[in-house]
Amino acid sequence: MVMVELSAGGVVAQIDPADGGRIVSLVIAGVERILPKSRARAREPAIYWGCYPMVPWAGRLANGRIPTKDGEVQLEPNLPPSAIHGLGFDKAWEIVEQSATAVTMRCELCGLGWPFGGHARQTLRLGVRSLELELEVGGYTKAGPAGLGWHPWFTRPPRADLELCVDASDVLVVDADLVPTGEVREVSESEDLRSCPPLGDRRLDHVYVRAKSPATLRWPDLELRIGYDASMRTVVVHTPVEGICVEPQTMWPNAPLLTASGVRGTGLRTLEPGDTLAANEEWTWIR
Repeated sequence: MVMVELSAGGVVAQIDPADGGRIVSLVIAGVERILPKSRARAREPAIYWGCYPMVPWAGRLANGRIPTKDGEVQLEPNLPPSAIHGLGFDKAWEIVEQSATAVTMRCELCGLGWPFGGHARQTLRLGVRSLELELEVGGYTKAGPAGLGWHPWFTRPPRADLELCVDASDVLVVDADLVPTGEVREVSESEDLRSCPPLGDRRLDHVYVRAKSPATLRWPDLELRIGYDASMRTVVVHTPVEGICVEPQTMWPNAPLLTASGVRGTGLRTLEPGDTLAANEEWTWIR
């Protein structure tokens, strides 16, 4: 399958339909902003590079467990002990429509023992100062859980720091496997990103909740704002050495188990056959 290249006013995005429908490159102002596969910490599972859609769930599902009205579904963990980031990131996506500045792709949802069927549709539109991302899931054959998001890996500047702003005062408590327990707590000083601090050596892997759009990244030469719709008020921030992940999503990680145990506000949707769930982001930048 051929790589898709979108171009607008000197900004160039490359999308690989065969590699999870992900953005594998985004060059703005002559600088690569997306972490390439060659710099990923691992190749399996395929979650450590690019920017890929998370569908039909986002984040970790503890032990792959999904309670339903017909009994519990057990998915095969793809990052043991969790099933993580959905089914689309390691699938080939079919190109539905393509132009010089936009592409629409479709993916059938299967694997890991997923019993609900369905398909996903993603559209990416590039402008001179913006990238629009749209994602939709539907076509379930029986009622099942749904959540959406994107998982971008942004590059760190080679000889400078990166500033990050996330407008949220609370994070989820997680267990030793980084799975949310259902408890919410206030951010500590080092976790508080509301003032757009330099990241320095902060190593975060946190789930910010009730976050307000946009999230903002600042390289020395560029400010990029990640605007997200009202359904995407959960933002996972991950800051390992190799890159920065800022992941707005519609649901908490582990939402099916938490919702079944009585936790409210997880953002989990249950889709019936014929239902759809959609999410939208818009990245905008200024030099």
